[in-house]
Amino acid sequence: MTPSDASAGASAGRWSSLDRPPLSVAALQRALVVPGGLWTSLEVVGATGSTNTDLAARAARLPEGAVLVAEEQTAGRGRLDRSWTAPARSGLFFSVLLKPGPRVPQERWGWLTLLAGVATATGLSRAAGVDTALKWPNDLLVTVDGDERKAGGILAERTGDGVVVGIGLNVSLTEDELPVPTAGSLLLAKAAVTDRDPLLRSVLRSLEEWYERWRAAGGDPAASGLQETYAAGCATLGRHVRAELPGGRQLTGTAEAVDADGRLVIRTAEDAHEAVGAGDVVHLRSIH
Repeated sequence: MTPSDASAGASAGRWSSLDRPPLSVAALQRALVVPGGLWTSLEVVGATGSTNTDLAARAARLPEGAVLVAEEQTAGRGRLDRSWTAPARSGLFFSVLLKPGPRVPQERWGWLTLLAGVATATGLSRAAGVDTALKWPNDLLVTVDGDERKAGGILAERTGDGVVVGIGLNVSLTEDELPVPTAGSLLLAKAAVTDRDPLLRSVLRSLEEWYERWRAAGGDPAASGLQETYAAGCATLGRHVRAELPGGRQLTGTAEAVDADGRLVIRTAEDAHEAVGAGDVVHLRSIH
């Protein structure tokens, strides 16, 4: 069974739609897997549990730049092992294998989640003319009827000598198909393009550009321009937030900056500053 046949079979259920054609595998490979480029292989499967899990299991046998795309994910994972599911062919669900190697100290690899966010937002702006904001550390937000909604997420996982970065993005979901009322999609955000082929090409090209720039700078977020660009597009900064930290502790205050280690710096009511490296952040209100 070819990937196109598999995806067609996967979509023949509840959400079958002629407006959701399968990805063109051959065209994507011709456009993205090119000599001298970052992407060394691109595979599309009809359905899988999680592209991150699948790619991580094969990472030791693959060169850097492997891309795995699924037309449907049945057990996709976000942060804290939350589920990520969507109708077949309604979004982009893919993972990439990156191996920064000795040029980038491992303590800087944590920036790959934020880098993927910047790259995705840049790619979507180019291809679809949609403004995508970043919610620290790994959410992609769009505006639907004046409301800020989550349309995508990023999950980076260390595996051997590399990192698997997974990106999930709602593209053509309608209001009736949203998993929760606070979710969004490019369609609902009135994106100029919802054809997944050019969207995927644009995001992967943007990811290659940002990754090569960051790696050439030795992973330095300031020298590569990544830290400044992330801050400019981060909807969390300037907001009154509640950070739900590992161990059950909560921290409330104003999100003021993203530091050189990619941590969110929060100023509390006591005028103390605390850098948060992991946890869930809830936007409470803007201070502007």
